[in-house]
Amino acid sequence: MTVARYFVRAATAADQDLLVDFTLREARDAEGVTLDPAGVRRGVAQAFVDPALARYWVAEGPDGRIVASTSVTAEWSNFHGGHYWWVQSLFVVPEHRGAGLVDQLLDHLAQAARDDGALDLRLYAHEDNARALRAYARCGFTVAPYRMMRRRLDG
Repeated sequence: MTVARYFVRAATAADQDLLVDFTLREARDAEGVTLDPAGVRRGVAQAFVDPALARYWVAEGPDGRIVASTSVTAEWSNFHGGHYWWVQSLFVVPEHRGAGLVDQLLDHLAQAARDDGALDLRLYAHEDNARALRAYARCGFTVAPYRMMRRRLDG
């Protein structure tokens, strides 16, 4: 797999419009859902106000254009006395898929998580998103013995 010369860096507030766009596109690609742009904009913006909510990274291509992004949120584990880092909203523009960028982004996040003392990286992927599931398995993720459940609060 060829990895072009991508540069991964922490996102800045100046990247917010692109992060919103990538998040909306990722939701359509991964789950076939259309998110409320105003809600996504609030969510992304709030992370720059309070970095404890989420941290974002972007990858720039050889020409300096941002071609991918991802974010993490931390979850405290009272079982293990540390944080799990949850990978969220990983998106690569279609023209840069297959170039090893997902591997590079996840390796970058793994190192940042180790540096921060996190216990491990975790993520969830839609069960019908075979492309993402293959990529995550290739990057060393395994299926955890948990089932995600939810209780909707909107009525």
